[in-house]
Amino acid sequence: MGVLDDLLAGLPDGALEDVLVAAFWTAVVVRSEGRRRCGLASTPREDDHHYGRGPAIRDAGALAECSARDLAGLVRSASPMEAAVGMAAINALLPPSQARWEPLNAEEIIAAQGAGRRVALVGHFPFVPRLKERVGALWVLERQPREEDLPVEAAPDVIPQADVLALSGTTLINHTFEGLVALRRPGALVVVLGPSTPLSPVLFAYGVDVISGAIVENVDAVVRVVRQGGTFLQVRPHGVRLVTMRRER
Repeated sequence: MGVLDDLLAGLPDGALEDVLVAAFWTAVVVRSEGRRRCGLASTPREDDHHYGRGPAIRDAGALAECSARDLAGLVRSASPMEAAVGMAAINALLPPSQARWEPLNAEEIIAAQGAGRRVALVGHFPFVPRLKERVGALWVLERQPREEDLPVEAAPDVIPQADVLALSGTTLINHTFEGLVALRRPGALVVVLGPSTPLSPVLFAYGVDVISGAIVENVDAVVRVVRQGGTFLQVRPHGVRLVTMRRER
């Protein structure tokens, strides 16, 4: 998990204010470097933890007693829900790189780079139907396939054929990121996308060309909607901005 260690190594510390694990999104609020920040991560669905298989978050009820950096360290956990808390903390603590942010969303980048080319997308995003009309070929790999999706087990066959590889930021949470990137063919464009994605240049050292993530600009409003079970389409209008960073060539 070198990428996770490198993400953690460069983080500043901060005062932890709140930890929220809701139906669809996990949010961590910190005060760091004089600013109040909120980081998001997709909440993994682990229904079988409700009865019998042990807690998904071992210290639930006591997480607020952790330091913000210790909370971020949970990203290494084998429990997906703990790892999501860790990723949300990383996203809250990451220093803003505003000079490198562009007001672009991942859908437009993938569509432009994938025109007439083959695209492998790990994670089923709402824009999949639109993207199919704009690229040469689209393979969608999912842990829980729907419609024409392929199971993630098909990755070794599909990803080496792709001209564009787009990975959900949740691949960092479930610790599959490095294995999937290793399957890319030489010269393929690699994009990491979604609100879970850390906007950190660390990812460029691991073969990523484009990072598309989310910035929370209205902490209280976003936390309120997350707390009430909001999906990202509901959360976004309340103070989330989509931005992109590109690797400098």
